[in-house]
Amino acid sequence: MKKALIHVDYTHDFVAENGALTAGPNAIAIFDQIMDKTKQFVEEGEYLVFAIDTHQKDDPFHPESRLFPPHNLLGTKGHQLYSGLEDYYQSIKEKENVYYLNKTRYSAFAGTDLHLKLRERKIEELYLLGVCTDICVLHTAIDAYNLGYSIKIFKNCVTSFNSQGHLWALEHFKNCLGAELL
Repeated sequence: MKKALIHVDYTHDFVAENGALTAGPNAIAIFDQIMDKTKQFVEEGEYLVFAIDTHQKDDPFHPESRLFPPHNLLGTKGHQLYSGLEDYYQSIKEKENVYYLNKTRYSAFAGTDLHLKLRERKIEELYLLGVCTDICVLHTAIDAYNLGYSIKIFKNCVTSFNSQGHLWALEHFKNCLGAELL
């Protein structure tokens, strides 16, 4: 079965201590595991997708602008992948099996060509990692489930700024989406 790794929002604004909407120490703590999984998928030639939350400054039409402070603004440091992950991405971005997409909703599937890219490659199995477990990772997993993908979550590569939400989402992945927690 062909597989893909979906990176969800592991950016400066969601991870760094001074990020605009940070999961902070919990997100920083999973950096090494995220780098290991990313390098593993690249080395194995598997499809790697960076699905990155992207906003425009002062966008009055985006629903998140009423829920959260401005974050992941296009063209800012906050929108860049966190720390050494940005450098690594720059070194692999020309590879055929690496795809970067800007998403404007919680799910990596909403309003993007992700499903098309995966189906073109006959990918059936998705591995998810990133932040926030109970928001963007969750909504991506729900859409993946509804589209018929097999879902696997790297438990040590997801976190949130809401610890209760994080734990709830892990149970939801397993019990409602049939996802395998690795």
